[in-house]
Parts: sequence; C-alpha cells; structure tokens
Amino acid sequence: MKDPFETLYTDLASRKLGGQAIACSNDFFAEMENLLKLEDPVFQKGVFTERGQLMDGWESRRRRFLPDGTTDDGLEYDWCIIKLGAQGIIRGVNVDTAHFLGNAPQSVSLEACVSEGNPDDNTEWTEIVVRSEVGPGAPHYFAVESEQVWTHVRLNMYPDGGIARLKVYGEVIPDADLFLPGELIDLAYIKNGARPVVCSDMFFSHMENMIMPGRGVNMGDGWETKRRRTIGDAEKDRFNDWLILKLAAKGSIEKVLVDTAHFKGNYPHSFAIEAAVLTEEQAADVAALEADSHQDALMSGRAQPSEINWQPIMDRTRLYDDREHTFKKEVQNNDQAFTHVRVKMYPDGGISRVRLWGYPSESLASVTGK
Repeated sequence: MKDPFETLYTDLASRKLGGQAIACSNDFFAEMENLLKLEDPVFQKGVFTERGQLMDGWESRRRRFLPDGTTDDGLEYDWCIIKLGAQGIIRGVNVDTAHFLGNAPQSVSLEACVSEGNPDDNTEWTEIVVRSEVGPGAPHYFAVESEQVWTHVRLNMYPDGGIARLKVYGEVIPDADLFLPGELIDLAYIKNGARPVVCSDMFFSHMENMIMPGRGVNMGDGWETKRRRTIGDAEKDRFNDWLILKLAAKGSIEKVLVDTAHFKGNYPHSFAIEAAVLTEEQAADVAALEADSHQDALMSGRAQPSEINWQPIMDRTRLYDDREHTFKKEVQNNDQAFTHVRVKMYPDGGISRVRLWGYPSESLASVTGK
C-alpha cells in the first residue's frame, strides 16, 4: 500500500530534521533509536546477539501478567517518547511492524505534548491516535485531526512487542521567537516551514532532500532525476527537469546557494530559478499535478500552468560538480515578495541542496500564527 502521507507532508520525527528517541519503558531486545532510522527496516535471519535474534526496530521484553491482574514489571504497556526534529501540526502517522511477525504488539496509540525541555512526570499528554489494533509485518496508517502545534510524541504499544519504524507526518511550524526582527532567513529551509510541492521527476531520490539541514551526506541525500532522453531545444521547459517549492513565508529573495555535493558524473549542466505569487487555488492546482504522470504532464505542458506569472530570479547559470555555488549580485529580486519558486536544472541530474535567503514580507509571528 502506498503511503498516503509521504508526498503531502514532512516526517517531523525524521532524524534528518533532528528527531530523537529520548526515553522508553523498555528496549531489552532492540534499541528505541531504531524507530527513527532513515533506511527501510531489514531482517537478518539467523543473526543473533546475546539477547536473541537481531531485530531492526524497537522491541521490548515479554510482559508477564500475574494471577492477581498485575504485571511482573508494574506496567500494562510499553512506551517510547520521541522529540520531534521540527515542531508542527501532525496530520498522519505510520506505525510499521515490518519483520515483527510473532512479536508484534496487539495495538498501539499515540500521544503528543508541548514541552520546552524533555517531558517529565508533570507533562500533560493528549491522545491524538486512539488505541488501535495493528498486525504483524505491515505499515499501519492513522490520520490525525488536530490543529495544535506539538513538540514531542509518545508511542504506546500494548502489551509489549516490537515496532520497526515510526513516521510522524505533518506541517512544520517554526518557533517565531527564535528569529530576530528583520533577520535574513532561508526561505527554502524545511525547518523554517518550506515544502516542495511537485517536480518533474525524482527517480533516484526525493525532492524533499534538497531543502534538508546541512550538506548532503552522500549522493542519495539530494534530489536526483533519471537521465532525460528527449531531443530538441534544451532552452524549452519541456526539455529540462524542474521542482516547485513553497517558501517558508512570502518574502523577497536576496541570495542563492546551489550545492551539488557528491554529484560528480551526474550534476546538472546549469540551473535557473523563477518565482511567483500563487493563490491558494493555484497552489492546489500545482499540487494536484502529483497525481499526474510527470512525463505526460511535461510533454503536454500541463506541468507548468501558463496562468502563473513566473518571474526570473536567476537566469540560466553554469554549475560544476561537487561544489557549493553562491550568488548575490546575479539575483534579480526587484524588491518583490514571492510565495513559490521553480528551480530548473538543465537537462537533468542531481542537486544536493538549495538555499534561498530573503526577508519575509510579514513577521514570522503572523506567518506561524504565534
């Protein structure tokens, strides 16, 4: 089953954003840190540690219920507290029990809280996913209906067992108190609230990588498309790859960085950036392209709606392999503010990171609702 949340929202618990498992009731068989691994869970049959079969997930010891109704450890279920890498509104959850077959929990629930530091005994938790049955060896998707901004979640599993991965999908809402008045901010940074909307292709790696923290750690940690086999005028849009990005806030663009770290035999020849102000309706139309075949959309012209007034920010500019490219004097901002940008790369290839520094046209407090 295709993950219904992955292309719509950001995994707020991702280790790429700084997500961290900070406490659990018990992880006797497999460490809680495994829950947030970036890699898909694997099973190594016949590989044992001194505590049993090596499992790629979080697995607690077996809980024993006594005749008087109590348990041997005084708990009725296991729990794990996760600090979100970015605070935000949670829209959906994936609790994956991959490879946990005879040792999956019977049911799970999820609670959330707001805490400046690590949660403690006085922390107030709110249930956002009610206790629900789960099965062995499969992903389990739960929609969340809450407009609250959360900083931590607590995953509960009943009565014990193992869970391979946890994804907490939602919308990043940055803390406005962390910004200075008039501060130049990266409007393309995911932890500031930026979000990729749609792209022409992401065959090798996800478009969201392009706005993640830090430099890419390897060639897989960027946005990379397949080799384009079209023949024609490379200046025409349909002969290049592109990505539309919703900025963290409506603002000007003053400085640009394009990083091709680790892309050596497959970096783009050149790139260009355009910007526009999109209405909510236009943004929804662009997002709807996700359901289209990218190649069909490219060739028909539907992928780049003509009613959007795209304005040049960076003319087509040469790129080089495995390098940070920074531009200031080349940026054409014209003192305008934009909500979305379109990054083009000619003709295809991979970009590790894009940074777009600018000034929000409104205070971050009004943008984030604080």
